[in-house]
Parts: sequence; structure tokens; C-alpha cells
Amino acid sequence: MKLVFAIVQDADATALIRALSEHAFEVTKLASTGGFLREGNTTLIMGVPDERLEELKRLVRQVCRSRTRLVTPGVPIAEQSEPFLGEPVEVPVGGAVMFVLGIDEFFKV
Repeated sequence: MKLVFAIVQDADATALIRALSEHAFEVTKLASTGGFLREGNTTLIMGVPDERLEELKRLVRQVCRSRTRLVTPGVPIAEQSEPFLGEPVEVPVGGAVMFVLGIDEFFKV
């Protein structure tokens, strides 16, 4: 048994949860916020049997896609020594980050 944390962009979360449910994966959804862009994302927590881990990874790859976005870098006003006008920078967003941990024991009450 594995404990999987999947951090996905909010834009992909609904479709991924739907796909997981259709394939009988039980999932707990947590709202979270990314550090770099400070935007909302979704953290999914799942208990997955070892033999279904590859199926889970395949579903996540199918649903969650990477994209690029233009962002204007900024420095908080308190840290500015002079007016700051940054050029927009293209950054990758989306996709998924997954953490897979082994579980010694699992039970439902």
C-alpha cells in the first residue's frame, strides 16, 4: 500500500478527481497555495494498493498538463529601493507533483 500526495493546479483538479472516481480511486481533496506564483492549487491524498500505482500515475499524466504563462516578476513594495518594472517572464505552470510513500498499516473504521 502507498500513500500518494498529488499537488495539481486548480484548473486540472476537477477533471482529475472525476477520472480518479471513475476508476474507483478514493481521494481526499485539500485546498492549498503554491509558493512561487502564490496561486491556488489542490492537494489530493490517496491510499493506493501497490498494484494500482502505475494506473494512478497514468491517469494523472493524462489529465494534468503543463502550460506556460506570462508573469511579471515583482518585488514587495517594502523591499523596493527604486521603482521596479519587470519584463514579463514565461514560466511553466500546471502538471502535477506526486509524492509516493510506503505505508506499514492501513485500516478503515
